[in-house]
Amino acid sequence: MILEVADIRIQPGKQAEFDEAIQRGLNEVICHARGFRGFKVNKGIESPERYLLMIYWETLENHTIDFRESPAFIQWRAIVGPYFAAAPVVEHFDLLSQSQGK
Repeated sequence: MILEVADIRIQPGKQAEFDEAIQRGLNEVICHARGFRGFKVNKGIESPERYLLMIYWETLENHTIDFRESPAFIQWRAIVGPYFAAAPVVEHFDLLSQSQGK
């Protein structure tokens, strides 16, 4: 499994609108993508215009080719893109280790 991490900065004062938009985009678009396995969104406390979006994909190509080169990507960006202050910084990660908690 591959983890995509998108560091998103939005326009000041748009948090409530973006909160709704990102949830809608995830539920209506991303969740239906080939190879999608789950997501997590975190909001900044010290930096309220900063969000970390983590999406789990079966393979790297599920994100970089199957999703990014599909009409669904255009649909996703139409929902969330108007709130961006700058283009998100996106990177992919392989799992090295994890804890199961208590």
